[in-house]
Amino acid sequence: MNAPWKSGMAGNRDPFMAFVCDDLTLDVVRSVCEEMGWPPEKGGKGGLRNAIQSLSVSASPQILLVDLSESGDPIHDINSLAEVCEPGTVVIAMGQVNDVRLYRDLLLSGLQDYLLTPISPDALRDAISHAQMTLNAPKHDDGAKAHQHVSVAVIGSRGGVGASTIATSLAWLLSDRMGHLTGFLDLDVHFGTGALALDLEPGRGLTDAIDNPSRIDGLFIERAMIKANEKLSILSAEAAISSPIMTDGAAFFQLQEEFRAAFEHTVIDLPRSMVIAYPHFAERRKCGDSRV
Repeated sequence: MNAPWKSGMAGNRDPFMAFVCDDLTLDVVRSVCEEMGWPPEKGGKGGLRNAIQSLSVSASPQILLVDLSESGDPIHDINSLAEVCEPGTVVIAMGQVNDVRLYRDLLLSGLQDYLLTPISPDALRDAISHAQMTLNAPKHDDGAKAHQHVSVAVIGSRGGVGASTIATSLAWLLSDRMGHLTGFLDLDVHFGTGALALDLEPGRGLTDAIDNPSRIDGLFIERAMIKANEKLSILSAEAAISSPIMTDGAAFFQLQEEFRAAFEHTVIDLPRSMVIAYPHFAERRKCGDSRV
């Protein structure tokens, strides 16, 4: 939920909102709100499900506190929350389950922090303080200097010539050796080897993007991509050969635009089959884009 920053969004939103499940926690939240100079009514009861319902019809705040105590499937519900949260929202969760695996899964889903209930005022203040530091930290697209992006597509003249190896190696060198923020887009939905070469699970990010192009935004990119190292993220898939791609190509153009906003470099492993199926995709030329 800590999606790529969009300047100007935070000024039009509430600084804080909380959705909790019990009166004791609500009292703690409202007391801290008063200390911070925020209206105490920004803390309310209802938990995560009420948060999803409320934020689906109103703007999300800069900092959002949600209670998972009544959630039967926290990861699924957090993903549902991500669909209604605007980019830039910092989300803090709390719950009764003391499980390291759950904690890690929640952080991977985009949460800033996870607190155990019952929470103390000090713990809540510290969590809010860290969230404010995240909000106030310099963002990668801030400043007057224009964001310059270089995109490289690697296409093999035929199968087996090593195009995927070149694409993967190039993405790794740009990120690990040169320190550039790099996005690696492996468009071979059925036989892509980018994630495998980096010892990662492909995931469903690319197939989800193809199936739902309208969902592609900065938040989707942050949640769907897999981290290979601090500077390299990969979007790929491992779809069954019996599941053909059913798309008009809109998802691929939208992905390129989001990659341009989120990364300094984009490396695309572009299969020959896709060049044949979507010739306009391969022919696209913009300032800062190149092909190999």
